[in-house]
Amino acid sequence: MATKTMGQMASKVASNTEHREGPVARAIEEQTAKLPSDIFLWSSLGAMGVALVAKLMKRDHLALFIGQWAAPFLIMGLYDKVVKTHGHDKVDK
Repeated sequence: MATKTMGQMASKVASNTEHREGPVARAIEEQTAKLPSDIFLWSSLGAMGVALVAKLMKRDHLALFIGQWAAPFLIMGLYDKVVKTHGHDKVDK
């Protein structure tokens, strides 16, 4: 029984070009590719700043609500970066 190493399996997955993105993912990626990557970082920092101000003003619920936006902004920034470097646009073109 032959066993494959993790590297061999990863290269097989990476070389599989049969996978294509759906129309919704492609449309989102085309729009986010137009944005500079650091807009997501600044949005995250802005959300943290506004949450801090709200907390200092004793608006605890508002601070928690806005403070929770920081992580999704950073995750969207990571998604944008991955798409720009390894996304479907390199495969589909």
